Amino acid sequence: MLDPQKRWRPLPDKPDYAGILSYAGAPIAQDPEELRGVDVAILGAPTDDLVSDRPGTRFAPRAIRAASCPPGPHLEAKVDAFAALRIVDYGDAPVIPADPVRTHEAIARTVGEVVDAGALPVTIGGDHSITEPCVGAISERRGAVGLIHFDTHTDTGREVFGVERSHGTPMFRLVEAGAVDGARYAQIGLRGYWPGPEEFAWQEGRGIAAFFMHDVRELGIREVVERALAHAGDGLVYLTVDVDVLDPAFAPGTGTPEPGGMTSVDLLWAVRTIAERVELAGADVVEVLPTAIGSADITALVAERAVRELLTGLALRRRA
Repeated sequence: MLDPQKRWRPLPDKPDYAGILSYAGAPIAQDPEELRGVDVAILGAPTDDLVSDRPGTRFAPRAIRAASCPPGPHLEAKVDAFAALRIVDYGDAPVIPADPVRTHEAIARTVGEVVDAGALPVTIGGDHSITEPCVGAISERRGAVGLIHFDTHTDTGREVFGVERSHGTPMFRLVEAGAVDGARYAQIGLRGYWPGPEEFAWQEGRGIAAFFMHDVRELGIREVVERALAHAGDGLVYLTVDVDVLDPAFAPGTGTPEPGGMTSVDLLWAVRTIAERVELAGADVVEVLPTAIGSADITALVAERAVRELLTGLALRRRA
């Protein structure tokens, strides 16, 4: 286990811009044996071979780590996730450029190592296709899961541009494979111009709950989250956050931005609340296209805070 903080001891943390890069300065593990006793493992899935629009999210795991701040108590929740939980950075899955099949196999293998160790995998993408191997690795070991999915798009296409494996198809593939229980799957933040009637008809037939941006506006985020939680029900739930659910004012660095989205305030609260309320099986944050260094990249910054709020929710659940 490598401690990025070692040279700064006995100080409690190091400057964000100095030292070996890891998520929030967490210890770095690379071998499955080092996961023994770990509660949460952060891992990267730096791939964007399956995007249908702007690429660049392969650079997001490094950017999100660089945007992370040192551990400390959450001023509103009154808990320090890094004190309450044993958290490590498990590095990146060994992706293979231009080979999405072997890349997905590598992601599934790496997530599987985390699950086998009894830890919770939190994956930093990467494009949204990475959710398929992440959830697949979990369901292979623990059975079908519920899903709460923040996104502009449903990602339930049978194919995109004639391609069956894409960042627009993972949820269709997971439900059809039996890895996700459609009757326990809720989407939040939908808007824009894709997909069409065929995809929504398929969703209706599988019992998937879709909450659009007009639902968030008219009902409020608290009511929408309550309804999503009720739909997901009891049992294991996976949480996936595509940053394009946010309005481009809050997350301009993404491949398929769509105006009229959520605020960062609503998303961060929702992620923390869901992590506190459900039996979380795993999570991911995806589709960040970094354009600046460290916390100067506001999209990487809000994605990092989504991970941090998720960890805070887990710490609150443990405390309760």
